[in-house]
Amino acid sequence: MDTTQTTTITASIAPASSLGWRKSDTMWMLGLYGTAIGAGVLFLPINAGIGGLIPLIIMALIAFPMTYFSHRGLTRFVLSGKNPGEDITEVVEEHFGVGAGKLITLLYFFAIYPILLVYSVAITNTVDSFIVHQLNLPSPPRAILSLILIVGLMTIVRFGEQFIVKAMSILVFPFVAVLMLLALYLIPNWSGAIFETASLSSTASATGNGLLMTLWLAIPVMVFSFNHSPIISAFAVAKREEYGQNAERKCSQILARSHIMMVLTVMFFVFSCVLSLSPADLAAAKAQNISILSYLANHFNTPIIAYIAPVIAFIAITKSFLGHYLGAREGFNGMVIKSLRGKGKSIELNKLNRITALFMLITTWIVATLNPSILGMIETLGGPIIAMLLFLMPMYAIHKVPAMRKYSGHISNVFVVLMGLISMSAIVYSLIS
Repeated sequence: MDTTQTTTITASIAPASSLGWRKSDTMWMLGLYGTAIGAGVLFLPINAGIGGLIPLIIMALIAFPMTYFSHRGLTRFVLSGKNPGEDITEVVEEHFGVGAGKLITLLYFFAIYPILLVYSVAITNTVDSFIVHQLNLPSPPRAILSLILIVGLMTIVRFGEQFIVKAMSILVFPFVAVLMLLALYLIPNWSGAIFETASLSSTASATGNGLLMTLWLAIPVMVFSFNHSPIISAFAVAKREEYGQNAERKCSQILARSHIMMVLTVMFFVFSCVLSLSPADLAAAKAQNISILSYLANHFNTPIIAYIAPVIAFIAITKSFLGHYLGAREGFNGMVIKSLRGKGKSIELNKLNRITALFMLITTWIVATLNPSILGMIETLGGPIIAMLLFLMPMYAIHKVPAMRKYSGHISNVFVVLMGLISMSAIVYSLIS
C-alpha cells in the first residue's frame, strides 16, 4: 500500500514534461479501439448506407465529435472522484448519494452485462458456422463448444486487467489489417450507384422517411458501433494512478488518437462496402438480418470473403467480450460491495473477483448453449441506458458537481446532450412504432 501511495503522489506532482507518450498509452489507445470496434461495425455499413449518400456523409462528419466528446465527458466524470482508485460506481455514490449510487450502479451493470451475453452467443454461432460451412465438419455439441470458447475467454480474464488490455491491443492489429485489406479488395467493385441517391427525395424513397428522420433513427446505430464506455472507468482509474493530476490531459490525448483511428478505419470500411453495393442491396441485407460480410460473400460469390468473414467476426467478438467484461465485472462488484456495505460488511476484492468470474462463466455458458434470439431485445433495452450513462449523466454532473464545474460553458456539452437525447428518443420511437 505504501508503494502505491508513493507512486500516486509522485505522479500527481509530476511536471508537464513527463507527459510524453508511453508504451502504456499505446496499449490503452489500442485497448479502447478494441472494445469499441467489435461485431457492431459489421452491421454499420447496412444501417449507415441504406438511406443514401447525404445521411452517410453527415454521419461521417459527426462520428468523431459524437464519440470523442461523450467518452471524454465520462472519463472526466470518473476522474472527478476525490480518491485515486475510485471506479465509476464509487464516484457516482460520492457525487449523487448512496441511493442514487445503487440505482446507477444497477443501471450500469444492466447496460453492459446483457451485451456480454450476446457476445457469448455470437462467438459460439460464429465458430459453429465456420466448422460446418468452411471446414465441412459436423456441428459439435453446442454445450461443449460454448463451454470451451467461454472458458478460453475467461482464462484470458483470469490474468488480470492489464493482460486484458494487452490482449485487446494485440488483437487490434490483425483485425484492422484484415478490415482494411477487405475494404481495399472491394475497390474494383465500386460503382456510382450511391451517388444516384444524392438528393432528399432519394433518401425518402430508400428508407420511407425524410432526411431528419433517417438520421434520427441511424444515430443509435452509430452510438452502439463506436461505444466503448464499459472500459472507460478502468482506463480513467489506471491513468490517474499513472499520471496523477495530469491524468485528464493524458486521457484526452489518448482518447483523441484512439477515436481518430476508429473513425478513419471504420468509415473507410463503411464507404468501401456502400460503394460496392446499391441501396437496394443494402435494403436486402437488412431484410435478411445478416452482417455486411455475409451479404458481400453471397453477393459477389467470393470464397475469400467467406473465409475472411468468420475470422474478422471471431476477433471482433473476442475483443469486445474482453472489454465489456471489465465493465460488467465493475458493475457486479459495485452492486455486491454496496449491498454488503449497507449491512456493515465487506469482502476482499480478489475473492469478489473470483465470485464474479464464476457467475459470468456459468451465465454466459447457459445463454450461449440455449442460443436465444436476444440481440434486438438487448439493443432496445440496453440502448437508452447506455445513452443516459454515456451522454447525459456526465453533462448533468458538470452542472451539479463542484469538481466538474470547470468543464461548463462549452458548446461541445450542448452537442453531447443533443446526441444523447436523440439516441434515447430514437430507440423509444423504434420500440413503439
